[in-house]
Amino acid sequence: MALLMEHQFRQLPADKQVETRAFLEAVSHLPPFFDCLGSAIFSPIKADIAGNITKIKAVYDSNPTRFKTLQHILEAEKEMHGTEWPKVGATLALMWLKRGLRFIQVLLQSLVDGDKDENNPNLIRVNVTKAYEMALKKYHGWFVQKIFKAALYAAPYRSDFLKALSKGQEVKEEECLDKVRQFLVNFTATIDAIYEMYTKKNAELDYTV
Repeated sequence: MALLMEHQFRQLPADKQVETRAFLEAVSHLPPFFDCLGSAIFSPIKADIAGNITKIKAVYDSNPTRFKTLQHILEAEKEMHGTEWPKVGATLALMWLKRGLRFIQVLLQSLVDGDKDENNPNLIRVNVTKAYEMALKKYHGWFVQKIFKAALYAAPYRSDFLKALSKGQEVKEEECLDKVRQFLVNFTATIDAIYEMYTKKNAELDYTV
């Protein structure tokens, strides 16, 4: 479980402000998560997440004091672009990033909740499908959805996936899932806070790719 546990997300303060620097540090270790899924078909999500992190980091680095929290970034970019939310900048990058993070979160939550295909209990296709349908599917056009349908069939065995998450170490399944549960506490709270922020600010854009 080393991949996730080494880079925990911070507990959020009461006002749910997400500190940009700490967020970027934690999230920058997540793209290799997709290598654990064992198929190059998942590499577009990995590349998308990494690219969006780079875009947000570039904005943050331009003025760390001004962009101390993710909320500050959205407010500043809204000011710059007037009434419409921009299809550019860190606001757009974070919008897509949160969807990729939700995919990871739903997949992991589904695993710890024990969702299984009764006929093939060692496959994680059920968990990956749930994550894709909840986090990404509605933003993807027909062609991209077809690619992901192929990816679902390339999903690894549950045992291989958990071993990859543990960086190849032999770890008991329950021990591994316990660590996933611990990781999910602050990770889920952070993603929920970002989604809430986009809803409150009416910053969500629903176009498909």
